[in-house]
Amino acid sequence: MKSAYELAMERLEKTSPSLPLTEDQKKELAEIDSKYRAKIAEKELFLKDQIRKAQAAGNLEEMESLQKQLASEIRRLQEECEARKEKLRASFAG
Repeated sequence: MKSAYELAMERLEKTSPSLPLTEDQKKELAEIDSKYRAKIAEKELFLKDQIRKAQAAGNLEEMESLQKQLASEIRRLQEECEARKEKLRASFAG
């Protein structure tokens, strides 16, 4: 099964074929990836610690809420990352 990202990239390729990127452009995109991986890791560390605390306290409701928040934050950051990369790619083309 393909991820939403893979499906989106296939649709994008059909509507506007990709241009070859220079090494500098690839580095810029990699920097964005790196920055967002760090943000995601930071959120995971913080929220997973909170989840462990809630679990240790026996607060299942809070634990579930934090797990949902973690999933939502990760999804939001991934979408934000892709949007920033798409904006940068668009600037390369034009």
